[in-house]
Amino acid sequence: MTIDAKTPAAKIDAKALAARFPGDFTFGVATAAFQIEGASKADGRKPSIWDAFCNMPGRVFNRDNGDVACDHYNRLDEDLDLIKSLGVEAYRFSIAWPRIIPDGAGPVNEKGLDFYDRLVDGCKARGIKTFATLYHWDLPLLLAGDGGWTARSTAYAYQRYAKTVMSRLGDRLDSVATFNEPWCIVWLSHLYGIHAPGERNMQAALHAMHYMNLAHGLGVEAIRSEAPNVPVGLVLNAMSVILGSDSAADQAAGERAHQLHNGAFFDPVFRGEYPQQFLEALGDRMPVVEEGDLAVISQKLDWWGLNYYTPLRVADDPKKTGDFPWTVEAPRVSDVKTDIGWEVYAPALKHVVEDLYRRYDLPECYITENGACDNTGIEAGVVEDGMRLDYYIQHLDVVADLIKDGYPMRGYFAWSLMDNFEWAEGYRMRFGLVHVDYDTQVRTVKTSGKWYSELAAQFPKGNHKSA
Repeated sequence: MTIDAKTPAAKIDAKALAARFPGDFTFGVATAAFQIEGASKADGRKPSIWDAFCNMPGRVFNRDNGDVACDHYNRLDEDLDLIKSLGVEAYRFSIAWPRIIPDGAGPVNEKGLDFYDRLVDGCKARGIKTFATLYHWDLPLLLAGDGGWTARSTAYAYQRYAKTVMSRLGDRLDSVATFNEPWCIVWLSHLYGIHAPGERNMQAALHAMHYMNLAHGLGVEAIRSEAPNVPVGLVLNAMSVILGSDSAADQAAGERAHQLHNGAFFDPVFRGEYPQQFLEALGDRMPVVEEGDLAVISQKLDWWGLNYYTPLRVADDPKKTGDFPWTVEAPRVSDVKTDIGWEVYAPALKHVVEDLYRRYDLPECYITENGACDNTGIEAGVVEDGMRLDYYIQHLDVVADLIKDGYPMRGYFAWSLMDNFEWAEGYRMRFGLVHVDYDTQVRTVKTSGKWYSELAAQFPKGNHKSA
C-alpha cells in the first residue's frame, strides 16, 4: 500500500491498514485535563497559571477559558462510555495538579483525588487501559509567586505531587508519564511567550528547562517508590528538523536547531548531559546545575512518547541575528496544511523517529499525540472531516513502515478524543475525533472517528500489553 497526500481517504480500507500492525499494538485516544474538564472552581480546585493567562487580555483568542470547556468533570461516565463505543484499547489523560494539591504545596485535596479514582475505576470497568500524564501545563497558580518553573523549589513540589498521585492511583494505572511536551513548557511558555505564563526571556526559559528536567527525574523516583510496577515514561514533542538545502551552512543550522529544540531535553534525559554547543552558545545564562542533578534526570525510562504534528523546516541565517540557534524558517515542501496552518508532511514523522534512534539509546516508543485541526462543522448531523481522515491515514502508514523497519513502536494515541479548549487558540480550532457543541455539550462522532473506531476494532481487547 502506498499512501500520500493525493490518496483519497475513502479508498483506504481500515482493515487493510490494520493488517500492517502487530496484534499487540495499542490504539488509543488522548486528552488533557485543562482542555476538557471545566469545573474550574469545583470541589476544592484552585486556579492554575492557565486560568490566570486566560483572563489576561490578548493572550487567548476571544479571551476563551477553561471554566466549562467540555464539562468532562460533570460528564465523566458519558465520556467514558463514548471512549468505549469507539472500541479503542487505551485512554491517555492528564491529572490536574490544582485539583490534587490546589496551592501546589500544602494540603492535599481528597475530592480531587476522588475524581481521578472514579476516572480510573470507570476505565477499568469498561476494559480501557489507563495511560496517565502527571503534568500537562496546568501549574498551580500560587507556585508562580515563587517563580513557577524558573524556581528550583517547584521541582520538589512536583515530586511531592507525583508521590501523592501514585500512592493513590498507582495500583490501577497501566502507564504513567511525568510530563507532556517539555518544549512547550520551556520555549513556548518562557521564551516565545505564547503559552502561560507568557515569559519572553532566554534566561527564564533556561531556568525553567533545567528545573523541569530535574522535576522529571524526581518524578521518576517518586513514581517508582510508590508504584514500582507501573511503566514510567516522558512525552516529548520532538521537532522533525528538515533542512532547507544540503549546504554546509544549513546542515550546521539544522544541528543547532536540533540541540535547542530536541537536545535540551533528550540529552539530559538519555545521556546525562546538556548539548555542548548549546551550552557554549548560551554562556552564563544557564542556572547552576548542581552535583547529582543530571544523574537524577537521566534515570532509565521504560518508554517514551512522541507527539508529532508538523515538520520544522530550517535554514541558516547568514546575518546571525537574534538569539541561539540563528536559524530561519525554510520554505514548506507540501502545500497541504491543516486549519491551524500547520504543514502536512507525513514523511517528517519517519525522519524524526529515525534521527532520534540514531542519536540516542531510546526505549520503546508510543506515538502519544498525532492529529490534525479540521474545523469542518456539522451538516445534517454529520461531520465529514476528510482532511483529518487523510492526515490520520498518511501518518499511520508511516508508523506501520517504522514497525516494518524494526523500530519499537508500541502504540498510537489519536489527538484528540474530542474538540476542546485549544490553549492560546481558544475554542476556534478543532482537533477532535468527536465534535463538541460547546453551547449544548452534545457530542457527535465525526467521519474520522468512525474510521478510527473501525481500525481499532481489528485489535481485540485483551491481546495488548502495557507500556
